Amino acid sequence: MAKAKTIYSCTECGASVPRWQGQCPGCGVWNTLVETLAESAQANNSRFAALGGTARLQTLSEIEAREEDRLPTGIGEFDRALGGGLVAGGVVLLGGDPGIGKSTLLLQALAELSGAHHVLYVSGEESGQQIAMRARRLSLDSKKLKLLAEINLEKILATLQSVKPQVAVIDSIQTLWSDQLSSAPGSVAQVRECAAQLTRLAKQTGITIILVGHVTKEGALAGPRVLEHIVDTVLYFEGDTHSSFRLIRAVKNRYGAVNEIGVFAMTDKGLKGVNNPSAMFLSQHGQDVPGSCVLVTQEGTRPLLVEIQALVDQSHGNPRRLTVGLDAQRLAMLLAVVHRHAGIVCFDQDVFVNAVGGVKIVEPAADLSVLLAIVSSLKNKPLPKKLIVFGEVGLAGEIRPAPRGQERLKEAAKLGFTRAMIPEANKPRYPIAGIEVIAVRRVDEAVERLRELD
Repeated sequence: MAKAKTIYSCTECGASVPRWQGQCPGCGVWNTLVETLAESAQANNSRFAALGGTARLQTLSEIEAREEDRLPTGIGEFDRALGGGLVAGGVVLLGGDPGIGKSTLLLQALAELSGAHHVLYVSGEESGQQIAMRARRLSLDSKKLKLLAEINLEKILATLQSVKPQVAVIDSIQTLWSDQLSSAPGSVAQVRECAAQLTRLAKQTGITIILVGHVTKEGALAGPRVLEHIVDTVLYFEGDTHSSFRLIRAVKNRYGAVNEIGVFAMTDKGLKGVNNPSAMFLSQHGQDVPGSCVLVTQEGTRPLLVEIQALVDQSHGNPRRLTVGLDAQRLAMLLAVVHRHAGIVCFDQDVFVNAVGGVKIVEPAADLSVLLAIVSSLKNKPLPKKLIVFGEVGLAGEIRPAPRGQERLKEAAKLGFTRAMIPEANKPRYPIAGIEVIAVRRVDEAVERLRELD
């Protein structure tokens, strides 16, 4: 028997080369080439022959632009992350660590939808009995929820075309395999082909398809990077599996805001939406403690209050810089800025910074709150009560404005905060009831104003 020919495919861009090399010639990323079986040209031609002649040339003005109707899932926080609900013909990719709650959330969503809509759950990882046991444990009404335990792509496509559900969940894309390919399930070619075929079917029939994706040990979605480009929406589950709180973040959404988040609490009855997530990210201290500063961050369209904690302690060797939920490189920059422009020295100190609640802060508007938390810990002096802070810090020591400053201030006032230290450019034109605004332009001015406050 002739040995099967192998090629090396890039997990980032999908490019292939005949032999292994360290750097992908397509995207330039290192160590992303994996061995897969080569497919014959005849198989490729037959697979894509049906795609010819499906579109006609037309001008953009001929196409009617209309708002896409949303289908609420019945889970408010999930709908928020989706941008308001599911869209007919849309393809959603949901990724996250093992055991974080992907299958549980989607089973809950389909159970809610099954009361008034035709839905289908396709499982390639669990048997029907296992899913039935989970539905019973979660006390879900699953009388009208259709289930298919199958991993063959052609059988799944035939079922979708015959049953024509409004919403279908594929759990997961890495378990599917196609008859047209000889490579194993989960390989670059199989994942790319199965996702492309399911996406094509969704666009042709209007079925909303939700794909569950595995993640690598680095936290990125497994498989080729093109997988995220094919789909309409990419959602990531965040949070510590040892904590009861979970976050869903939209990193791509053709039908809604990017970086929108949904906040959930894991209970014995499944995932429940959190109505006031700011309370989850604020610690309840019995007394004032140094190194604690409250940040108003903007996640999509939602302002959130998050407590930033800093611990500065004498180093007994090489000083360490450790962050949880924040960028470690940005912490090093802030320490250099506060040294150069405010005269505060931390080169002989260990500095640890944490965002409470497991939330990941990616926006630079957290700079000023991190800086003030470090100063508070270093001086061993608590910050004033009911103070919130936000603002980006530049290398020249200036404090730059943050987007949607008014919404941040209103959210803080609603939760009982009475003072806000913000960039000068974010100072509101008209006073906001219940909150005193302290506008600053530079880092040294912010540190000086902090000393003047009670």
